[in-house]
Amino acid sequence: MDDESRITKEGIRIHNPQDYAGMRTAGAVAAQILDEVGPMVEPGISTGDLDAFITRRVEELGATSATIGYRGYQHASCISVNHVVCHGIPGSKLLQNGDILNIDVTVIVDGWFGDTSRMYVAGKASIKSQRLIQVTHDCLMKGIEAVRPGATFGDIGHAIQQYAEKHRMSVVRDFCGHGLGQVFHAPPNVLHFGRPGKGPVLEEGMFFTIEPMINLGRPETKVLADDWTAVTRDKSLSAQFEHSIGVTADGFEIFTPSDKFMTVFG
Repeated sequence: MDDESRITKEGIRIHNPQDYAGMRTAGAVAAQILDEVGPMVEPGISTGDLDAFITRRVEELGATSATIGYRGYQHASCISVNHVVCHGIPGSKLLQNGDILNIDVTVIVDGWFGDTSRMYVAGKASIKSQRLIQVTHDCLMKGIEAVRPGATFGDIGHAIQQYAEKHRMSVVRDFCGHGLGQVFHAPPNVLHFGRPGKGPVLEEGMFFTIEPMINLGRPETKVLADDWTAVTRDKSLSAQFEHSIGVTADGFEIFTPSDKFMTVFG
């Protein structure tokens, strides 16, 4: 990133064409790790064992974990099971048949951040779990499809909200996507709900995550005493998918693509 990059009045960095390469590399590493951990997700394994594998692969791939040491966090992933919305802490909990879980990984490669998450199922998912996961994935893609120069962040949020609510599910309001690049979190806040035409206007060179959290029940969440784990207040199931995105001249580029991104049902 050189001096030609600039900051918008909303504080959003506009990156240069050469910056996309760094994001592709970092995003590919994060996506590869999520590809590799998938076959390990089965009943009887602990979330701590999954995190240990992720920790090792981050190092073996020549990357650095963005989350180890971040605000005191000590793990290379967040693993959020069933009614955990986000920021679930890996530990001794053993997965049970039918559990659904989000695994979220952020790595740093040559100073660039790759951030992505996706859903997995231990064993066989219930019909309602399958439906939640599918709708959440589709919400992410609806949001991404709204990305292009001249659109607004409200357009992204509206596309996600409209699709979720059409399927009688709710969008979590308490957490959002974020800008990234050579920093972990930066403007803008990418809300997963909103009104068309509202919010900052998208420009080529903006990098950010889109990561909708969708609940089967109500949208309200609460954070547990560990100051990290966010759960649904009504204990309903929650799901999330996340990609890192760059705005291009005529649309978008997904920096964290994978042909295994949505293969949780076999």
